[in-house]
Amino acid sequence: MDESIKREELEKVREEILACQKCRLFETRIQAVPGSGNIETKVMFIGEAPGATEDQKGIPFCGAAGKFLDEMLEAAGFSRADIFITNTVKCRPPENRDPEDDEKAICRHYLEKQIELIKPRVIVCLGRHASASLLPGMDSISKIHGRALKRQNGIVYLPLYHPAAALHNGGLRSTLISDFMKLPAILEKMDEIEKSNPKEE
Repeated sequence: MDESIKREELEKVREEILACQKCRLFETRIQAVPGSGNIETKVMFIGEAPGATEDQKGIPFCGAAGKFLDEMLEAAGFSRADIFITNTVKCRPPENRDPEDDEKAICRHYLEKQIELIKPRVIVCLGRHASASLLPGMDSISKIHGRALKRQNGIVYLPLYHPAAALHNGGLRSTLISDFMKLPAILEKMDEIEKSNPKEE
């Protein structure tokens, strides 16, 4: 898809999200947080839901967890400019409670449309909600974190602990960093496979 058309279609999705009143979360949000980043990226990050800072600024992962994410991106040789990042639900749940199943279901089509348009090669699932939403039927995050899982759609999913969980639980911090550092190798391996199996024109 031409980049200008992709940008136009993603902007339509963004506008729909900003105006959305389909679930109860719109009643308490300051603003929706559609997501942001490089629309031509190979890597898409998907978290749980906006927090208080994100709700105020309209930018995903701009609080303490976002700073930690930026540190890990830099350590792995990436920056925010290299990725696209969003959440399973686009509005902050009150008091930062977990998003409920019906809220995730109502918001799901926005996420699916973003994935369809961006066409990432790797989706990094940040936390148990994103992992459970995108990898239904899989074991808990404690069992599958750090494992590259390829699906029929050709996308590789990398479930990780959420940066916020690692900030609150020091024991998870080193695990998350270790798992995160697998990302460059996963992309490199995918490049090698693609080169050895070129698509027919």
